[in-house]
Amino acid sequence: MSADLQFLEEWIPERMDPGTIFMLENHAQSGHVQRSFVAVLSCPRCGTIGLITRRQLCGGEAMICGGDFCSSEYRLEGETILYRNAQ
Repeated sequence: MSADLQFLEEWIPERMDPGTIFMLENHAQSGHVQRSFVAVLSCPRCGTIGLITRRQLCGGEAMICGGDFCSSEYRLEGETILYRNAQ
């Protein structure tokens, strides 16, 4: 499991290891204006790729993996990935 984000400069899906983020260029055009997607993030546990919003990128909202066999919950704090504690 990755605890730190890894940034990808160029969109190469095969290089999206778990915990890798790729910033979208024209993010204002993808999604609603107030909740547009700004980056692609691969789940730090299983590597499933998903879009994230500015609030998720800045740590204001948590994320749940959308993979078929993973339900990891985490949020970002800077370049660190913080996992939700098991209850």
